[in-house]
Amino acid sequence: MFYYLAKTLGFLILPSNAALVLGLLGLGLSFIHRVQRFGRFLMGVALLAFAIMGWSPLGNWLIQPLEERFPQAAVPSQTKIAGIIVLGGAVDTHISTTRHETALTDSAERMTAVAGLSRQFPDARIIFTGGVGSLAGQIWGDITEADASRQLFRSFGILDQRMLFENRSRDTYENAVFTYDLLKPKPGETYLLVTSGYHMPRSMALFRKAGFDVMAYPVNYRTAGPQDAMRPFYAMSDGLRQVNLAVREWIGLLSYRLSGRIDEIFPEP
Repeated sequence: MFYYLAKTLGFLILPSNAALVLGLLGLGLSFIHRVQRFGRFLMGVALLAFAIMGWSPLGNWLIQPLEERFPQAAVPSQTKIAGIIVLGGAVDTHISTTRHETALTDSAERMTAVAGLSRQFPDARIIFTGGVGSLAGQIWGDITEADASRQLFRSFGILDQRMLFENRSRDTYENAVFTYDLLKPKPGETYLLVTSGYHMPRSMALFRKAGFDVMAYPVNYRTAGPQDAMRPFYAMSDGLRQVNLAVREWIGLLSYRLSGRIDEIFPEP
């Protein structure tokens, strides 16, 4: 129930969707004589919201604290790494299903980082966790991210006996729980957790809650660092995407904390 509720509400509370709904509501009200002025006011608010979110540095302000929370660890090559856990979210399951090849999203660095890490730690298992995360993908019968990833990892030269796939999870909570059940990590074992920088705080909190002590290895950064605090966006779509990503993560942290799925709303390294 939490999964379906999160997917439904998640669509409605994305800032760009909310602004569009507000604008459409204002448009509808503008045709009603008694509330025309209010309808035009709502359309103006929606237009201003789109401009601020799309062109201002707002998205960078919101996403930078998430990206900077867990710095990428400099892991010495001699460190004994039991496994490298890669979170789903970087594979377009619909296109992968229809095109019969691994189609990556704009989070592709989650996947490509595996090529170098697998060579740096040749004895480490490569564990991918991800099923079909979207409701539409489940209805259409898309293949799982795990199934699509196998072909890509093979192209990196990774042998099948090194790879392990978890293909049931639909969200990050299930990533953590199902991966823990799959690996049953032993005390003293070190696992790297690979996901996007902005997604790392929520991921670390969920893996800790599941009893899995992992080492953060963030990739796929959306900002260059604090110097981007005043950098505006040239294309409105880029700014809107940045705001949507950041707000979704912050709301995810809050909702997971309120539901008891994590112990910290903003976990520390």
